[in-house]
Parts: sequence; structure tokens; C-alpha cells
Amino acid sequence: MNDRDSATMRAVVAHGAGDLRLEERPVPAPGPGEVAVEIRYGGICGSDLHYWRHGAVGEFRLREPLILGHEVVGRVREVGPGTQAPPVGTPVAVHPLASCGSCRQCLAGRRNTCLDTGYLGSAARDPHVQGGFADVLVVPAERVLPLPEGLSLRRAAVAEPAAVAWHAVRQAGDVRGRRVLVTGAGPIGCLVVAALRTAGAAEITVTDVHEAPLAVAQQMGATSTVRVGADANGLDELAADIAIESSGSPAGLRSCVYGVDRGGLVVGLGLLPPGDTAVAANALITREIRFVGSFRFGDELGEVLPALADGRLPAEPVVTSVLPVARAQEAFELAADPGRSCKVLLDFAGPGGA
Repeated sequence: MNDRDSATMRAVVAHGAGDLRLEERPVPAPGPGEVAVEIRYGGICGSDLHYWRHGAVGEFRLREPLILGHEVVGRVREVGPGTQAPPVGTPVAVHPLASCGSCRQCLAGRRNTCLDTGYLGSAARDPHVQGGFADVLVVPAERVLPLPEGLSLRRAAVAEPAAVAWHAVRQAGDVRGRRVLVTGAGPIGCLVVAALRTAGAAEITVTDVHEAPLAVAQQMGATSTVRVGADANGLDELAADIAIESSGSPAGLRSCVYGVDRGGLVVGLGLLPPGDTAVAANALITREIRFVGSFRFGDELGEVLPALADGRLPAEPVVTSVLPVARAQEAFELAADPGRSCKVLLDFAGPGGA
């Protein structure tokens, strides 16, 4: 932790709407079955931005201070008593999901839709599940995944959102040779593009309301891009085989419904605003559009890490800025501006860190 008091650590904490603080917290120690990870990088996600700006993500409102962050990588710092885990110093990614393992969803192999789930940096439960934007994070040993040979911590920092994208493409089925529409060119949307290319999609059209994200999407493998207005109209003649909605906007969902051909498939990935959302239901019916949701991911993180390591899944263009955690406020402001950034990483190494 770079010459810091070994008894305390830094943590990025949301206290309410507009109230983000860099605080000193006690360093946690791992118990039996647990591992302490010294965090190196943390990627700022849209949910982190919502907790900071609005004090809530959808229906999940802050009821206590919350350490943010679920996209984290680092090195094993300490292993709890009697725990089988990677050796101290091993570079690892952290799976942010805690599933119960015994509900009907888990038993069906759908741990991402577990009925009693917990997720790092989430206010969905009370007490909240504290996140990983801290110098040290303690998690169960089964949730740390050693990085493959040749995969740097910086490149691995996008593994969590890449796994979200990988899962969405899996929900779309066989995309080989297919024409795909992706609405929203944020970090997830751009990683969806990369996952589609890896899976063999023939044509990938990406839409966004800003030019800068579309430029990143092109670097990730988009074959065409379309800048749309706030209503996201103008794609009705595209007739794609598949559409993946990653913008989290009703307009983006409408674009998907009308942008796929009759009998096409729409994958809903971006979470829409809270409450009921108006949907072009008659178009879904009369055009025989199939719709499937995609929420987080299960075991895909173990597939994404090798794909990042061997270059099958390109990710470098997504990371547009890396700022030290001491500048967390600035990093969050940058991450909230899609005209200036795609994925912003917090660097916990500090000045002079390796």
C-alpha cells in the first residue's frame, strides 16, 4: 500500500447523492476460507456513477455509506487460516458475485439470477455489500481467479465488464455470419462489439448519441457506426438478425425492436430507468420479435481472462484514462462524460507504484 500505515487503507465511499469521499478505513483481515487482495486497479462502472450522482441505482437506494466498485484486480496479499488459495503475490481478478448455491436458480446453473445474491458495491441488500474500491478487499477464496500467463493487471481490469458483454453475446446464441445491431457505445457496448467479433459476427452496426464512443466502437471492431438523436430513430430499415441493447434507454430499446428484421432477436442488456417502461409491444407481436434479458454473468469471467490474455478479445481501446485513487472525484467526473472518456480506471498503487 505504498508506505501507508499498515493498519488503515483508503476507500472510495458514497454517502449520498453528490457526496463522494476518500476515507481511511481499517485494513480487513481474511478469516478461514477467505483471501485478502491488494487492489491495483478498479474500473468505474455506470452503477458507481449512479450511486455517486443520484444516491441510487434503480430501486436500490443508499441507506448507509457504501464503498463503491466491483471491477477490481490486484494481487493476493494474505490468505486466511486453513484456506486453499493462490500464493501471496499472485495477480488475480475478483468475481464480484456471491450466490447462495442452493436456490432453484443456482441449481439450474444460473448463479447470476440467484434468489439470494450479493454483489460487490451494491445497495440492493441491507446491510449493503461493500465494494472493492479500497486498498485491500477480503473475499471468499473461490472468488479470486489467477490471471493467465502474460495478462497484465491493467488489461485484466476490464475483465468484469467484458464478462458482462460475453454473457450478453452468449444470450444471443450463434452469431457467426450474422448481422448485429448494438445500441449504446459505452464501455459495455464497446466490449459487446469485441465479443461479437470474437464469436464470428459478420457485420456489427453500433449507435450512440456521441461521436467519441463511436470512434472507440470502431477500434473494437464495429463495421459501421450511426450517430443518432435523442429519440434514436432512423434504423427501421436496418433489418439486423440480432440487436443488443446496451444503452439502458427506452429510445435504444425502440431502435432494437425496429432495427431487427421480422423474426429477429433482441437482447436486453442495459438496465432501463426504474419503474415500468413503455415498450412497442405491438411491434414485438406482429414482427414476431424474440426478446431475452441478459443480467451480469455467471462463470464467463473464467472464459474472458484467457481471451484477454491471448488477444482473442481486444480491450485496450476501451480504457481511455487511468487516474490515481487520490483523484477519485476527478476520475468520477471524467467517467461521467462520454464525450471525454470510455472506461476510466482508478489506480491504487499511488505515486511511484509498480
